[in-house]
Amino acid sequence: MKKMASPNGNSWEEWDLSGQKLKSLPHDLLAHARKVDLQRNKLKRITGISKFTDLTELNLSRNKIMEFSQEIHNLHKLEKLYMNQNNIRAIPEGILPHLRRLKFLKLSTNRLTKLPLDINHCTSITYLDLSKNCLQNIQPLVGLPKLKELLVEKNQLTELPSQLFQNGSCELITCKATGNPLRCPPEEVCAGGVMDIQSYFRQMEENPNTRSAWTVKTMFLGSSMAGKSTLCRSLKKGRPVVVAVEDRTEGIEITQLYTQGVRFLFWDFAGQEEYYLTHHVFITPRALVILTCDLASYSTVDPQSFKDQVWFWMNNIQLRVPDSVVLLVGTHCDQCRDQEEVMEKKKDIEEKVRIMLANRKMVLKHQKKNLEENMDASLFTDQLDELDCLLEYNLKVLDLVTLDCTKTEDIDNLRSHILMCIQTENEFLCSKSILPKSYESVEQAIHTLVALQQIPQHGIILLEELGDLILNHVELSRESLYSILRFLLRYLHRIGVIVWYEDTSVLSDKVFIQPSFLISMFKTIVRHDLVQQLEGVPRELLMQEGALVKQKFTWVDDLKCRGTLHNAAMRILVRRELEKLIKDDDDLVREVVGTRKEEGIILALLQHFEVCLPALVGSYLNPQAPVFIPGEKQWESAKEAKKDPDGACLFPIYLKDDLIVCHKWGEDKQDDLSIHVYFLPEIPHGFFHRVIIKTCSLYPTYWAGRQQCLLCCGNRLAVLRQKEKDGDPFIEIRCRRPEKDEEFRQLWDLILAVMSKVFVLSRQWPGLTQQVHTPCPERGCPHYFTWQDWQELNNTDFYNIVKEEKLVCQGGHTRRTELIFPKVPVLQ
Repeated sequence: MKKMASPNGNSWEEWDLSGQKLKSLPHDLLAHARKVDLQRNKLKRITGISKFTDLTELNLSRNKIMEFSQEIHNLHKLEKLYMNQNNIRAIPEGILPHLRRLKFLKLSTNRLTKLPLDINHCTSITYLDLSKNCLQNIQPLVGLPKLKELLVEKNQLTELPSQLFQNGSCELITCKATGNPLRCPPEEVCAGGVMDIQSYFRQMEENPNTRSAWTVKTMFLGSSMAGKSTLCRSLKKGRPVVVAVEDRTEGIEITQLYTQGVRFLFWDFAGQEEYYLTHHVFITPRALVILTCDLASYSTVDPQSFKDQVWFWMNNIQLRVPDSVVLLVGTHCDQCRDQEEVMEKKKDIEEKVRIMLANRKMVLKHQKKNLEENMDASLFTDQLDELDCLLEYNLKVLDLVTLDCTKTEDIDNLRSHILMCIQTENEFLCSKSILPKSYESVEQAIHTLVALQQIPQHGIILLEELGDLILNHVELSRESLYSILRFLLRYLHRIGVIVWYEDTSVLSDKVFIQPSFLISMFKTIVRHDLVQQLEGVPRELLMQEGALVKQKFTWVDDLKCRGTLHNAAMRILVRRELEKLIKDDDDLVREVVGTRKEEGIILALLQHFEVCLPALVGSYLNPQAPVFIPGEKQWESAKEAKKDPDGACLFPIYLKDDLIVCHKWGEDKQDDLSIHVYFLPEIPHGFFHRVIIKTCSLYPTYWAGRQQCLLCCGNRLAVLRQKEKDGDPFIEIRCRRPEKDEEFRQLWDLILAVMSKVFVLSRQWPGLTQQVHTPCPERGCPHYFTWQDWQELNNTDFYNIVKEEKLVCQGGHTRRTELIFPKVPVLQ
């Protein structure tokens, strides 16, 4: 327990009672305390708090509180109240109006379904965090005159009150509302901040002829040759369309369908493994996913058949967009023996999907129970919250529809069925947005510009140039247009009409009006037959790059053996594809492809989305990656540093084995430091490849393999491995034990730097959670040490996670703490 003396030295004003496992308020807590920290305890109710009438700050976060105590209304001097990460379901009327001095209120991560109607009488509030609750309406907040920061992310809001954003109603500077099924204003408007929201509501007043735009991004996923392209094109045409084998999808194809008041954006994703690595660039939430399964080749008795055709794709959908709606479609029914076989396979797939989803919930519940039963569960609050979030996700999987793509009747029935699903599952898809007439006019202006060929055929245009062209077709001020345009581009990007990388500094000034053009550039590099494509480059194309035929053989060999593709080879492949699409536009070719002196758009995109990493030709060294030094200014990764146009890029997807890593690392040793980062429910496909790219950018020396990577920092080595034990997937970070005690700090710095990159990357999969374990170093011991919450700690606090100098595992083996957790040993 920490206490701090008051300025006059006569009394205790600040009490730190965090993490004390308290179930009730301590009796020795002085009534005139000013600040009390009770976070990370086991409090379920707050009784006896009313006597602390001098309190100005009270922290009750990370407890098990279920009721908002009536006694709090007696704390008239309270200015800050933390009650986040509890289980509060309601706030009674008659409490908050008494807290006239309350400025800061944090209620995030609770179970609130509604707000008290008198919350707007708490007139001093400037900061209010209501994120991660179950709120459907925040109308009671209207009338808070001093509110400046409002956080309502991840609730169930469909509308925000327009009165909150009217001039004079309050002083809002910040409003964060992402993660809600918002229709008015749409989430993309909210992403632009308060000014964009205010502009939206002004436009709603000035343009009362609003419309509900119902657009559904529909993603076709499934294994190679499962009939995705046939299905996609048949649905668009409304009749059977035959797709030849040589005409199968490479990368992603995009088409549109307008029917019965709904606009569908069809995204047909190729099924080969190499293409899947770039899917994360384009897969967005709140889409209808049509997952195809080839019933003709599907086997009810071979478990691998379900795993390949359904389980693999379902898992990746669940990890990437866990709130999606998935429609299962069984294709190639005409190639099955009879209708009985079709129905048998349909029943088998549906039952296995049901079991799969139920098992995932069960695993998460067991993991949560294990953490809750820990001796001090308060140390794992963040991990428990993550598990709660995963348990609340609801991947909606609809019954499988069988289909004979050779029959027009089946195509018509599937169309009708999809429309029915849209109407039934609209809450999941959040496909309807309420838009002012002016927004519609701006979108129409973009389509007009394309039709009039005022936008180049390739569709790449500067944002400012696009705005200038639109101004010629709409009656809006420049200021209003750009507010509308930012929203509209976000919205069109989300539903799949255009591509705009607003958060990518090197690309934020460019808009890709034709996503298919951009995708066609991607698929020249990330494809299943890249070696054959490279081998087929003719001599005349080599000459354009100033290369010889013998250099081509070096490029092919480096790609096969090292997973590296020379920049010159990349430029040739992209240029060849580009010149098929665009004629006589040398400036565009240079901008997209790049030159020896300057990197092109395609290479910048590949590196930004961590598909590849700059590398030195013919070597495993990365001279552009500065050594990471903890405590120094934020380091630049290789993708942010200056690139070498004459260099090459490492593509981990093309690595075949781990031989070079195994050779450089040698044998594991008993006293190695070993950290295991476990992933629930599993490690996403392609995740480890991106881990390689992220971590290799930290250190100037590395060796990469398909499932292993070795980093070198001075004389310290760290090996990363993707592994699985007893069905549990994890990434191991392993280091040699240092010879001197004073070197432990540098070693743990290296491990923590790698772990931070792994965790940052994992945040891109909302359906994923992780836990960190250190296995007991004793040979043959199955026990381990679990890491508590650590990601919010600063650099110095890492080394205070565990106070003890020695630890004992459940098997009775004693080890020094610095061999298990970050710690600097006490030097004798």
